[in-house]
Amino acid sequence: MLIYRLDPEGDHSMIATLVTRYPRKVLVGAFIVFLLFGVVAAGAMDALTQSRFESATAESADAERMLAEQFGTGTPNIAVLVTPEAGRSVDDVDIARAGRDFTELLRAEPGVEDVTSFWDAGSSPTLASENRGEALILAWAPGSANHVRNELLPELESRLVAADEAATQVSVTLAGSDQVFRAAAVQSRQDFLRAEMLILPLVLGLLWLVFRRVVLALVTIGIGLFSVVGTLAILRIIAGFTDVSPFAANIALTMGIALGVDYGLFLTYRFREELAAGREVADAVRSALRAAGHTIIFSAATVAAGLAALFVFQFPFLSSFAYAGIAVVATALIGVGVILPATLTLLGTRALPRNPQRAGSTATGLWVRVTSAVIRRPALGGAVGLIALLVLGAPALGAQFGAPDDRVLQPSQPVRTVYDTIRAEFLTEDADAVAVVAPDASPDSIGEYAARLSLVPGVLRVDSALGTYVQGTATVPGDPTTRARFTAEDGTGTWLSVLPTRAQLDEGVNHFVRDIRATAAPSAVIVGGSPAMMEDYIDGVVDRFPLVGLLIALVTFLILFVMTGSVIAPLKATVLNMLSLSVMFGVLVWGFQDGNLAGILDFTPTGLIEPSIPILMFCIAYGLSMDYEVFLLSRIKEEYDRTGDANQSVVQGISRSAPLVTAAALILAISFAVYATSGVTFLQQLGLGMALTVLVDATIVRGILVPAFMRLAGPWNWWAPAPLRRLHARIPVSEPLSVTKAVDVQPVARS
Repeated sequence: MLIYRLDPEGDHSMIATLVTRYPRKVLVGAFIVFLLFGVVAAGAMDALTQSRFESATAESADAERMLAEQFGTGTPNIAVLVTPEAGRSVDDVDIARAGRDFTELLRAEPGVEDVTSFWDAGSSPTLASENRGEALILAWAPGSANHVRNELLPELESRLVAADEAATQVSVTLAGSDQVFRAAAVQSRQDFLRAEMLILPLVLGLLWLVFRRVVLALVTIGIGLFSVVGTLAILRIIAGFTDVSPFAANIALTMGIALGVDYGLFLTYRFREELAAGREVADAVRSALRAAGHTIIFSAATVAAGLAALFVFQFPFLSSFAYAGIAVVATALIGVGVILPATLTLLGTRALPRNPQRAGSTATGLWVRVTSAVIRRPALGGAVGLIALLVLGAPALGAQFGAPDDRVLQPSQPVRTVYDTIRAEFLTEDADAVAVVAPDASPDSIGEYAARLSLVPGVLRVDSALGTYVQGTATVPGDPTTRARFTAEDGTGTWLSVLPTRAQLDEGVNHFVRDIRATAAPSAVIVGGSPAMMEDYIDGVVDRFPLVGLLIALVTFLILFVMTGSVIAPLKATVLNMLSLSVMFGVLVWGFQDGNLAGILDFTPTGLIEPSIPILMFCIAYGLSMDYEVFLLSRIKEEYDRTGDANQSVVQGISRSAPLVTAAALILAISFAVYATSGVTFLQQLGLGMALTVLVDATIVRGILVPAFMRLAGPWNWWAPAPLRRLHARIPVSEPLSVTKAVDVQPVARS
């Protein structure tokens, strides 16, 4: 977006010239683009694809491929809970007959393979509850998550419902890992629609309070909607080439509104200042575009950089948010760089508040008093702010990462009810067995290895071609059926099923999988199964987190250096951002991992946090925090360049940005907070964590710590070593045009 490149006609950009000369044509063109975006975005939700929590390059993925190719099986991802009528047992003859009928129904379903049930000969005894009141049928459905969840499961569910209605002695409920996250995706889509209905009127009301002009409020939220619809259209196109998660739509809504409003506020405030300084309308728009556009570009770059770092993880779930975030930034820039200036040109002086003397006075006065107090005692203010952040962030030290399960859903969800029953009534969960593949071993050579595996702490039993092993002893001998199941189809290679105890599942399977992998084997083995897939996924996310943090910090440091020419200001911003984000992690641990917010938000704590959500929040929050930092630094630097007063430039810069930062933070926090009422714990974490982070960043960090540290640093805020100063001087970046320095500003007549 060429906001700053000068055209031959003067000190403004080609885009600025276009929108001020032909504002109506620009708005008509923008409306046509919006309609085109809407047509493409209409099918976006159906085009987005679901993905599993797995790493395609991990050892567990290799194990799954070998299980499918050599043994014709895989980790069960479909389960059916069969519940007899009250007082009946799964062992009763007629109940068993009904159970076998449902088993055969699954076996006949296209796309469903390797079906096992409690009623099969030689089946696992743990497929029935301890009181014999329920039993399970497990199955493996190969294929992508999108195929299984969106095509296979709906068909299977309809058949099961019809069979269930016809049955008289039993009832059945569909479950399995893919059904869990299918339900989560459906719920997130419902939450998306509900959030739209809540966020838009709330934001519109807040914008009216800020602008005191209905038209400006509508236009600003319109820019946010332009960004949302444009992002959904872009995501639909990207989904034609790669997997994009449906959860990315939630980010598109929240960030589209947030950035559209943030940038719209900043440009509109600047336009009002230019008008108040005596400029003509067209000149005021061009000057505001140059001054505010300079800051908006740098702000957008920091947000995009933070989200682009998610590509490092190479997981479709996280990459989806990178696509969404970058698309949001691009479309928000188009909205604020083209649509808003054209609208302001048409509005002219009608964009000014009806009572200029009172507009923003409360917020400005409060910030002037707070900033002035901090400037007078910077060490005390800085210490108070740091202590507050450290206290709020302290719970983060106790973070425990683990795999997500059905408890991300509300207890009222049918699939959640199934797993609540399994946890309460079943000895363990057969679908959570670890699969150990020995592709080159003979089935007759793994007896001692199976015995050793059964001695690993947390192992309930080991099933193999030679039979079942418990605590180092073969308790059930193998038979032709089990031998065939655990032997490769070509006769070479075997695999073993290592079933964890209920206590081990409740504790977490991280160390359990590592212990299995560390057990000596007679030949090369590859460990897979649901616990191993989750372990590899968590390790892949957590291990790369330091690299992502470093990349984000480095890129944003470079962006702020280009903007300010200083190395101190970017370093200070990076440190303060990291401190403010510790609050977010503290909230996640204290509120969600430890369950202190469970009663208020109605979720089930598991004592663990799924790691991709806090990492996603980190990338979003870091970019948005830098958003405010860029706004404040640009104004402070402008005042410092004008006056040379290191202290007053901080006071004036922050106070002049006060209405903007206050309004933007409040609107952004409300947009995120709506998701705290979601029916999916992921979205609750994202909503509440981000809302609190934004509020803390806009108050403690920007209101106390920034002025404290800038007062202590004084002129050193803008220092850089001589080689970097010379480098910065060669960077072709236009400086923002100060209202007070503009040569063609006419003085406002005094009455």
